[in-house]
Amino acid sequence: MKILGLLRHAKSDWGASDKRDFDRGLNDRGHRGAKVIGEHIARHGVKWDTVLASPAERVKLTLADALPDLAPEWDQRLYLAGTDTIMDVLRECGGDAEAVLLSGHNPGLGDMLFELVAPKNENDLYDEAKVKFPTAAYAVYELDIESWADLRDGCGKLVHFARPRDLDEELGPEY
Repeated sequence: MKILGLLRHAKSDWGASDKRDFDRGLNDRGHRGAKVIGEHIARHGVKWDTVLASPAERVKLTLADALPDLAPEWDQRLYLAGTDTIMDVLRECGGDAEAVLLSGHNPGLGDMLFELVAPKNENDLYDEAKVKFPTAAYAVYELDIESWADLRDGCGKLVHFARPRDLDEELGPEY
């Protein structure tokens, strides 16, 4: 069995219209959300052997705020990647790791739920996560595989799902 964590970048700064999408940072709410989810990830207790991440600025800043002691492997293919690319990166880069944390973007990260979880493994967490995989969401899957090279559709079960708003009501939706 392998463990896969997915962490979406925190809320980005749309105020800097002179920047390319790749170079957008985080707004104040994003920095707060990243720190809150980072504290949660640390308490959750999974020891991440490998961290794979999109090199986009908002992902870099999310990881710097959330998990400053980790040393991500930046992979350009993860920038705005779809599920096929995410699965390919995991197959190639997972190596001997038992637990891999991958940080990137929607819709790819949110869509991984539908790729990894077979109907027989759907549960209450799945039902919650399929509604929306918001910024700074954190999901953990147990994968029924021996090697990352064996990663395939339907091999996982969602065992943990948290959003910043679950941990701090001030980070809930803005109306």
